[in-house]
Amino acid sequence: MHARILQCPLKVLSLAFLLGTTHGFAQVHLWLTDPDRSILFKEQTPPLPFGTRASGNPTIEVNETETLQTIDGFGCCLTGGSADHLIRMDPAERTALLKELFDTEGAHVGISYLRVSIGASDLDSRPFSYDDLPAGQTDPNMEKFNLAPDETAVIPVLQEILAISPDIEILGSPWSAPAWMKDNHDTRGGSLKPEFYAAYAQYFVKYVDGMKAKGIRIDAITVQNEPLNPNNNPSMVMSAKEQAAFIKGYLGPTFHNEGIGTKIILYDHNCDHPEYPISILEDPAANKYVDGSAFHLYAGRIEALSAVHRAHPDKALYFTEQWMGSHSDFKRSLDDHIKNLVIGATRNWSRNVLEWNLASDSNYEPHTDRGGCDRCQGAITIDGSKVLRNAGYYVMAHAAKFVRPGSVRIASNYLPSLPNVAFKTPTGQKILLVLNSDPSPKTFTIRYRGKEAESTLNAGAVGTYVW
Repeated sequence: MHARILQCPLKVLSLAFLLGTTHGFAQVHLWLTDPDRSILFKEQTPPLPFGTRASGNPTIEVNETETLQTIDGFGCCLTGGSADHLIRMDPAERTALLKELFDTEGAHVGISYLRVSIGASDLDSRPFSYDDLPAGQTDPNMEKFNLAPDETAVIPVLQEILAISPDIEILGSPWSAPAWMKDNHDTRGGSLKPEFYAAYAQYFVKYVDGMKAKGIRIDAITVQNEPLNPNNNPSMVMSAKEQAAFIKGYLGPTFHNEGIGTKIILYDHNCDHPEYPISILEDPAANKYVDGSAFHLYAGRIEALSAVHRAHPDKALYFTEQWMGSHSDFKRSLDDHIKNLVIGATRNWSRNVLEWNLASDSNYEPHTDRGGCDRCQGAITIDGSKVLRNAGYYVMAHAAKFVRPGSVRIASNYLPSLPNVAFKTPTGQKILLVLNSDPSPKTFTIRYRGKEAESTLNAGAVGTYVW
């Protein structure tokens, strides 16, 4: 892993940047997206010079001596539907697209973190688990567990991605347990019956081991996607009390006894109920098995992550899902997701940021009946082998390409009209992401170690500054 990280700057940065760094931090390289689409994730020339002049501009000061959380990566959710679209592409076109998404060379995006569904999500063509049975049957020993539903698209696409980016982090999340384990015997809603807690813990083990046998390392799992949402298909309700009981009595001990090193992450739902993860983390018997908590932002405020961090600073935080709708305005989506996710989540201690669906087609297919999202826009739209890059693509590109795994967040002052966040990479590069949230162009100064560089962003524009 470390050797690969050390090679990244040679791929990512231009010769001009490499020459500039021979004289300390003499130049700042800017990658820019303008919401009018005139500039879409392009490196600007010439680089910005660092100097000693003082200005009256608003100033963002970057302080690398104050280090905060480590970053695991940035990316998307590879739904079953996303994989279906990718696997149906012309093989050469698919390979080129996956290199663009997961490699770091040139203007490639360099996605470094993926979330996949354990069983179906609502963006599969049908709900399924890996142990579906006729009504009235049960399988407490998981003898009929089978990854077959993922073998046509999800697994081969992941294998091709891993050939490009072997160190990518992969998080698995279930939308539901098998229906026979639930009190309503349905893929939608209902709760896990306590009599099947042990079986469901083995279900996770079978999944992690089964993916490992396919060459796919599952780095972490969340216990339940959106445990307070019974409306998706599939979905399952799991209260904080139930989740704590499942973790401390079954999932945690089973992972420990089976030698499963996959991290256990709890909650995986909106920012309006930080008391949910806090209550579980306050249970010592559950706490010892838990790596951290995951969040979405369909309700609440992103600052809820900091509330959980203050309560349990020893536990990690993750941001695992946020959608863009079918009729999303490019400028509004870019502004919202850069400000609240890439900047907001990381400034509130998240180790990652994941956009929701990686890919859909122009009809926002596939999705399940009775609760599947019929208006979720992918980061990319795939129709056959034709690809359209949407706002989510550029949101991820501005972070993923430069803020490589193992980077740490460093201090920068927050300006309401210029939301920003700064990082230091494993090789010592400094990365500053800035959004101009004003309705007019904004000129500002970047100050670092007493030197200053001046930049101007149009209204709604996003800049990634690298030195």
